[in-house]
Amino acid sequence: MAATILILNGPNLNLLGTREPDIYGRETLETIEAACRNRAADLDMDVDFRQSNDEGQLVTWIQEAPKSHAGIVINAGAYTHTSVALLDALSAIDLPIIEVHLSNIHRREEFRHHSFVSKAADGMICGLGGQGYELALEALAKRLKN
Repeated sequence: MAATILILNGPNLNLLGTREPDIYGRETLETIEAACRNRAADLDMDVDFRQSNDEGQLVTWIQEAPKSHAGIVINAGAYTHTSVALLDALSAIDLPIIEVHLSNIHRREEFRHHSFVSKAADGMICGLGGQGYELALEALAKRLKN
């Protein structure tokens, strides 16, 4: 049975492709999802791809993840920099977690340099656009085999 990876996307990521394309690119969330599904299939994994603008929904999905998922890829969007609730939920579960950001958060506004998610994540990929999600899947595949 293939491992299922939960891919979580936070607020405003549903607007990819039209929202600030000079920062986030023209790739849509649907395009990123399709690429993740293809890469996961190559890695003999499945993905459960979700997006919510609601912090509480993301917390609930994280809390439920250990029941049916082998790992998490998370782009928490703006909640990366503000949400202790996401940090607490991620810290409470025993799954490998890879944090992803489309832009390089360290080249942006100072407030974006801090990530609560990083405190619970095994690693972070930022600045590589949608490719970062695929690299996160590769990292999880390797971790799950070891």
